[in-house]
Amino acid sequence: MGIESKFIWMDGKLVPFAEANVHVLSHTLHYGLGAFEGIRAYKQADGKGGIFKLDEHLRRLFDSARMCRMKIPFSFEEVRQACLDTLRANDFEEAYIRPIVFLGSGAMGLGARTNPVHLTIATWEWGAYLGDEGLSKGIRVATSSYTRHHVNANLQRAKIIGHYVNSILARYEADDNGYDEAVMLDQSGFVAEGTGENLFVIRGNMIKTPPTANILAGITRHTTMEILERNGYEVTTDQFGRDALYIADEIFMTGTAAEITPVREVDRLPVSAPGPITQVVQKTYLSGVRGEVDWMQKYVTRY
Repeated sequence: MGIESKFIWMDGKLVPFAEANVHVLSHTLHYGLGAFEGIRAYKQADGKGGIFKLDEHLRRLFDSARMCRMKIPFSFEEVRQACLDTLRANDFEEAYIRPIVFLGSGAMGLGARTNPVHLTIATWEWGAYLGDEGLSKGIRVATSSYTRHHVNANLQRAKIIGHYVNSILARYEADDNGYDEAVMLDQSGFVAEGTGENLFVIRGNMIKTPPTANILAGITRHTTMEILERNGYEVTTDQFGRDALYIADEIFMTGTAAEITPVREVDRLPVSAPGPITQVVQKTYLSGVRGEVDWMQKYVTRY
């Protein structure tokens, strides 16, 4: 399934896919300063489309841009409407939505601050990020040799373009070694997250997820915690080493792209997947984003 669509929204107007181009001297292309989001729209129970947690994602986009000293030249409501308009223009009932804020051409060098700020919104049809089999049977992960950013090395709460070089290298390493995904440790050796997902580990009735000091505070992570708590489970945010993964009863990863993906193997050690608690979370989440769970309907923006 490709990423081509009919239109991409660029700086206030819908542009045909083939004409949605940027200059090769765009500052962000050279230096990586920019912000983006990954959002999903799902076909709802009534047959219409619905975007899950659109406002939460766009708030993070605006926050990320602000932390990068970039002023988005559109209001929150204009960007929100643009996401809806782009989906409608492309006739997508289910789609991935990618808003991206970047610096255009003009000055070069690390100190350049006068380049225009652009905003683009693309949409495409995208299935299970880690594969249908991974979603149903679990994935194989390996501890990466690449360390997650130090808490003071970057802006961890911002979803910044350049941050993902760290993730890409870790993912390439995992792929080259025959794994589906990597688990990244922080500078102290504690479990941080996947290359594009947060992580939950379960032993008995104890459910842990790493604190957000040096990881992205995922929107799906927050939804998962709410699902667990509504089902009577207590979730703690704790630091833990990879040894906790080796003795876990269940492990799963969360993310807008990855949704709720079970882990069936860590560093060649098997894990039950999908375990009973993982199944509760996955079933609730995948039903809720489609408008089939009453308390989650408030998070869906219809279009």
